[in-house]
Amino acid sequence: GGGGLITLPALLLAGASPIEALSTNKVQGSFGAATAALSYARAGQVDLHTQRVPALIALIAGLFGAVLATQLPSETLHLIIPVILIGVALFFALKRGLSDEDQVQRIKPEVFMALFVPLIGTYDGMIGPGAGAFYMIGFVTLAGYGILKATAHTKLLNFSSNIGGLVIFALFGATWWFTGIAMGIAQVAGAALGAKLAVRVGANVIRPLLVITSVALALRVFVQML
Repeated sequence: GGGGLITLPALLLAGASPIEALSTNKVQGSFGAATAALSYARAGQVDLHTQRVPALIALIAGLFGAVLATQLPSETLHLIIPVILIGVALFFALKRGLSDEDQVQRIKPEVFMALFVPLIGTYDGMIGPGAGAFYMIGFVTLAGYGILKATAHTKLLNFSSNIGGLVIFALFGATWWFTGIAMGIAQVAGAALGAKLAVRVGANVIRPLLVITSVALALRVFVQML
């Protein structure tokens, strides 16, 4: 998780406008989320029938978030994106790992679906990085899902809000399709390699590398603006 913390500032540094970077990042992000969501569904971890409404809400929220992003001046987005990226990176650095011991249902499913899903879906459509972690935390600590079930449902909603955002950005003609598809294919391949690396070296090594790299890239975007 957290790949958008690296790919989004990398796209900005490559010369993409904020909207182009956000849109192209959604293309590559959709590959990974779709692949994972389908895998979990085939394994019976996600009931697509009962999750149609939450997925639709996430999709609509993603549409709304992307519309908000397109209404902001490019200069404003260029300023707030690195700030958000650094904030999310610090969140990844400081948050503790979840376990099945955290699963306590604190709110009713209807409340979770009506309040939490639209909130994270809007953020995902507007900016994106860290949305999967936010969905995951909500599913475990608010909805009371176990880790496996929470992960499976996170991928479904993450994909839905990603697609919602991408639709709006694509309508504005702001997508680098070739770049996004190439990044998406690389992400699918990288996921397999990353899983093996994670098993070998552990999260205690990978997490600091993710945080340091993403903060450095975000700071480089700031410097580029000067």
